[in-house]
Amino acid sequence: MTQVQTDPVSLVIRRRIRPGKEAEYEVLLAEGIAMLARMPGHRGTGIVRPATGDREYTLMARFDDVDSAAAWEQSPERLAWLRRMDAVVDEHVSFERQPGLDFWFTPPAAPTLRQPPRWKMALLTLGVLYPVSLGLNWLLGPHLGHWPLPPRVLVQSLLVVVLMTYLFMPLATRAAAGWLSEG
Repeated sequence: MTQVQTDPVSLVIRRRIRPGKEAEYEVLLAEGIAMLARMPGHRGTGIVRPATGDREYTLMARFDDVDSAAAWEQSPERLAWLRRMDAVVDEHVSFERQPGLDFWFTPPAAPTLRQPPRWKMALLTLGVLYPVSLGLNWLLGPHLGHWPLPPRVLVQSLLVVVLMTYLFMPLATRAAAGWLSEG
């Protein structure tokens, strides 16, 4: 089954920085993030900086769809920026495109980990999303019930996305790791 072209896409790039070039890389990284923010279809950027003694950075950029990600990858601005990166990057460790919600299921420390079957990802997501949505609706309903539907849904959606991304899905994927990795 082919991936639907309208699914969100994450680009995950891991680079090892040359010793002593970390400050220069940080400047270039800030420039890259500013360029990304101006790209149509860009949803956000995350950075995992190296632990003490390590030199590997991870940059994750989210896009609305494959076409938006491709426009960034092929942009002249990005190509010029990458040429400037050559002076500070020791090694391009990996570059991945992760469609849809797959980024919730691939630990950053294991970029070559095989993805679980999609039905397991969907089932786990639903199993976490339903109680989070229900709980927020129960908690916020009395306070937001008089609001018009669009802003009420926006507030609840914002809270659901933040809670799912930063709290509940990381906990759930760790707790279900054995089940997710089975056949």
